[in-house]
Amino acid sequence: MRVNSIKLSRLWVLLWHYISLVLIFMIEKPLFMLYAGGSGHHYGIKDYIKVVWHGLSIDFAVAGYLTVFPLLLIVIGIWISSFPVKRIMQVYDALISLLLSLIFVGDTALYPFWGFKLDASVLFYLRTPKEAVASVSPWMVVIGIILILLFAWIMYRILTKPLKVSDFPYRKVIIRIPVTLFYSLLAGPLFLAIRGGLTASTMNVGHAYFTTDQFLNHSAVNPGFSMLSSISKTSDYSQWYDYLDEQQRQEYFDGLYNTDDVDTEILLNTDRPNIVLLVLEGFGGDFVNAISGRPDVSPRIDSLIKEGIFFSNCYAGSFRTDRGLVCVMNGHPGLPMTSIMKLPVKSSKLPSIPGKLAQKGYSTYFLYGGDINFTNMQSWLYSSGFGHITSQNDFTVQERKANAWGVNDHVTFNRLLNDIKNYKDSLWMAGMLSISSHEPFEVPYHRLDDEICNAFAYTDSCLGAFVDSLRSSALWDNLLLVITPDHGFRYPQEGFAFDPHVHHIPVLWLGGAVREPKIIDKFTSQTDIAATLLAQLGIDHSDFLFSRNVLSGSYTYPFSFYTFSNGLCFIDSTGVTLFDDDSGNCLINDPEGADLRLNRGKAILQTLYDDLEAR
Repeated sequence: MRVNSIKLSRLWVLLWHYISLVLIFMIEKPLFMLYAGGSGHHYGIKDYIKVVWHGLSIDFAVAGYLTVFPLLLIVIGIWISSFPVKRIMQVYDALISLLLSLIFVGDTALYPFWGFKLDASVLFYLRTPKEAVASVSPWMVVIGIILILLFAWIMYRILTKPLKVSDFPYRKVIIRIPVTLFYSLLAGPLFLAIRGGLTASTMNVGHAYFTTDQFLNHSAVNPGFSMLSSISKTSDYSQWYDYLDEQQRQEYFDGLYNTDDVDTEILLNTDRPNIVLLVLEGFGGDFVNAISGRPDVSPRIDSLIKEGIFFSNCYAGSFRTDRGLVCVMNGHPGLPMTSIMKLPVKSSKLPSIPGKLAQKGYSTYFLYGGDINFTNMQSWLYSSGFGHITSQNDFTVQERKANAWGVNDHVTFNRLLNDIKNYKDSLWMAGMLSISSHEPFEVPYHRLDDEICNAFAYTDSCLGAFVDSLRSSALWDNLLLVITPDHGFRYPQEGFAFDPHVHHIPVLWLGGAVREPKIIDKFTSQTDIAATLLAQLGIDHSDFLFSRNVLSGSYTYPFSFYTFSNGLCFIDSTGVTLFDDDSGNCLINDPEGADLRLNRGKAILQTLYDDLEAR
């Protein structure tokens, strides 16, 4: 009787562990939807049910992964009487409870800011914890920690509830053998759950996708699976996004980036201007009247557009600052699922605007009012050719504590102005990344009631004052000011986070070096800034493999290309194709030219990763 109760209790421990995990994952989904959906999503009970239902297959898989170890412990305990099954199980459940709680709370809290599920990229940001939490207020961090501990405690109590059995084996070998065989056979169902069944495809996040509404799809995906699956990707980059055979890839890719400088339209008064390259944090087209029709946020940029060269159909190459800076400076498209800035062995081999200018006698300088080591930025800046760097450590303690991310924009713009006025070199290039138009949008400026719009309006005012000061100085006549955001920003925060309108950005050239105002309305990409600028200076850019001189007579097929967390978008005169690799489906795909756009976009992304592996 005692032996039978042990048998049942051991099996019950295993079943309880698996079923409890699945139920916990199911409960997490509506909690995620209620918080992360905010006011931008309005769903009914049927949507919640669909999300839970379609996410079950991945929940089964994750629960299966996490139940393999308890199964192994039970089998060992059958044979070794002194083996502390109960104690080890308690420690194991405590660890996974804490880990799962951390992932769930982190995913739920970050989704409204990022617009995609938690993946391995978060590990790069956690290397600098201060900046990783700068987007949220201190009280939110405290609440987050409390919730993590609370959820972990609840999860632990649930998982360990049936651990009341004594840890001793079946005494007769003749009983141990069939019982061991029985528990070993349980590995079969666990394997099927982990694999996702017997079909040809193994478990992936696309199993949870069921609609064109990306928020519902993301809500259905288990955040632990999303995180761990992205970590587990092979380091052989040439195997990533391997959509096409080599002949097809070459066929679709050839000719897309082959532009020379024949019949280039020259828009500058000089081929050796001094250059200021301003990268405005998140300042997408949704805040610029010329693109969005919203006139109240950036009146200074809107007025400056009339004075300079405005690239009206340019699209940001990616969705994060570390990718966006590489797009601008290196002419290299953003990479989904990884960041070349964080791979110094690779990024150091990319050509760059400051590197090219330094070879022509320019002194080079970069200013950022935040932590220069965030996302490996300092290493990348130096390897890209910047000779001198100013960061938050070069400002007073009071100045750098004024904003969660560092020094506010009016201070950094003034510092940049004073620095370039004091340059002794005849040729120079200065770059700056602004900071204040970033969550949590706390700025010393109060013109608009909406805190997000007000933060962007503040940066716009700082830029306007900076340009006014330059215009009245001796620097203006030989100056080219290039203005671009690092990436776009979703405003209002509803709909798909990587819709084309989010990536549509203003790119503007100003200064005394500009011959006359002009609008360039061809489709272009952020990566084209490099080749287009260098061509105006008569500097070779042939080693920029993914950047085009859009003012060249050979630029006969205008298109824009960008990537997001795990997908791509290709835009040309025939329409838009936005492809999500998780689901394997196009979220947007205009009928005309659909197949050709998709294959060209896939060929670019595949070539990008082949190139990454080769560097």
